Amino acid sequence: MSPDLLLARRDLEFLLYEWLGVEALTARERYAEHSRDTFDAVLDLSAELAAAHFAPHNALSDAREPRFDGETVTIIPEVGAAVRAFAEAGLVSAAMDESIGGGQLPRVVQQACFAWFQAANVATSGYPMLTMANANLLLAHATPEQVGRLVPPMLEGRWFGTMCLSEPQAGSSLADVATRAVRQEDGSFRLFGNKMWISGGDHELGENIVHLVLARVEGGPAGVKGLSLFATPKYVVDASGARGERNDVVLAGLNHKMGFRGTVNTVLNFGEGAHRPGGVPGAVGELVGEEGRGLAVMFHMMNEARIGVGAGAAALGYTGYLRALSYARERVQGRPLGAKDPAAPPVPIVEHADVRRMLLAAKSYVEGGLALVLRAALLLDDQHTHPDEAARERAGALLDVLTPIVKSWPSQWCLAANDLAIQVHGGYGYTREYGVEQLYRDNRLNPIHEGTHGIQALDLLGRKLVQARGTGLQVLLDTVRETAERARATGDTVLASYADRVDAAAGRLATAVAAAWESGDPEIALVNATTGLEAAGHIVVAWLWLDQLVAAHGREGSFHDGKRAAGRYFLTHELPKVEPMLDLLGGGDQLFNEVDPRGL
Repeated sequence: MSPDLLLARRDLEFLLYEWLGVEALTARERYAEHSRDTFDAVLDLSAELAAAHFAPHNALSDAREPRFDGETVTIIPEVGAAVRAFAEAGLVSAAMDESIGGGQLPRVVQQACFAWFQAANVATSGYPMLTMANANLLLAHATPEQVGRLVPPMLEGRWFGTMCLSEPQAGSSLADVATRAVRQEDGSFRLFGNKMWISGGDHELGENIVHLVLARVEGGPAGVKGLSLFATPKYVVDASGARGERNDVVLAGLNHKMGFRGTVNTVLNFGEGAHRPGGVPGAVGELVGEEGRGLAVMFHMMNEARIGVGAGAAALGYTGYLRALSYARERVQGRPLGAKDPAAPPVPIVEHADVRRMLLAAKSYVEGGLALVLRAALLLDDQHTHPDEAARERAGALLDVLTPIVKSWPSQWCLAANDLAIQVHGGYGYTREYGVEQLYRDNRLNPIHEGTHGIQALDLLGRKLVQARGTGLQVLLDTVRETAERARATGDTVLASYADRVDAAAGRLATAVAAAWESGDPEIALVNATTGLEAAGHIVVAWLWLDQLVAAHGREGSFHDGKRAAGRYFLTHELPKVEPMLDLLGGGDQLFNEVDPRGL
């Protein structure tokens, strides 16, 4: 498949250089060896590899999903070839420290590069995404000795990584995790329990798989305070870093999914006795970080995964939009509404107003979603590398607020773009031959995994907007206000009117959040949290569209005209939807608490 049907390179250039100004990052010590030339070279490489190695087997890996014969998981060989090409290009460690062989790319550039692979084949890209997040957690929280043994093989593409949180009885409710970590006489640990929904949990793509497992040390407190994190490889790793005997981690079965099928999804049993390393029962697990702080440590990987999910959702929506746009320009059917001559030639369907409506809506969702993801990635760069301490703190506070929105908004609205892509194709879109139905099925997972839509809502309304006396919310309001002032300063009356709308909506969000929490009772305050999340997401994306329109102001040509049309659509057709949402949030409607479950 042509890269032109995966992502729009011109849009990436606009987002990175005209809007976010990422070239300025090269003035910072960490990125001093880079330039726009190096950024463009990695973007070009990513587009080429994604089109050549990931896109060709996207449909095949969906049709021939991983199989388990009771002993071995079989995955089509094209998946292994693709992830090897990814690793050989140095992309696993592209944003990591030079001291461990990384390229020290800005995270915002690395995220833009990885979007090509997610658009081409989100299932195959799941293997390196999980491995990169696993390695990043270990680099931040493991001991130097653990890093030296476990991380280099992952960066080389020989080993893979997973995250093991959920259990059959405990999905999002991690306080109920029951997997046990039993301390041995020598201070080491053996793990016993079951993990569910583990992506990449077992396969033969590499030599080893490092599972990061949440477990409860025997005798520890109940709830999340009793959880610790353990690196538990499929094959035990000795002191020299060599792969040893098989660990007691056993694949119990595969989960067969609606979409996203190429990423093997597993049920894993730890310590069931099929393998006994050293003759001792239990799976060998190495404590990562402090005992009892497992969930706090795991949030390092979880937050990276949440942004990765949002990025994948945006990429899937984006490629669906581009395919629908290409189809609409080529598909000839019908005549203009005012045409009088039935013998007049039919026109491409893109000429019909309702098709343009669908395409413009999808464009506003996918370009808004990608902008959201890249803005969050730039905040991560600022949080860790900005020369000014106050700016670093401000970036961290804003990123905390945006993270649940980055995960959830593209997962909802870029999925809607995939739905529109099917509709633009008409009956052809509902068939497997045109590919857009698979994109919808693949994207449907994203509102569910790495914390459901409702869980992100509780995080945003229950923590991120109110913690530290609303510091994060205030930073968001200040940032929106700064953008609005720049829009007004252009002297453009249309931009000024948009600025007033976005500024007012952000202010109303703050008022509604305060009203929802007036009782101080979380059960009352959070009953409409999902509505609040959706309103906040639309307001944030409206702000980002306003910011993009300021960057595009005064620039001529069809590309920038398209930006203005999509921004206009979002600000005039989508932003007004938040008014009734904020009414519900601030009004404290208690329907969902009051309804009798027996009547449902």
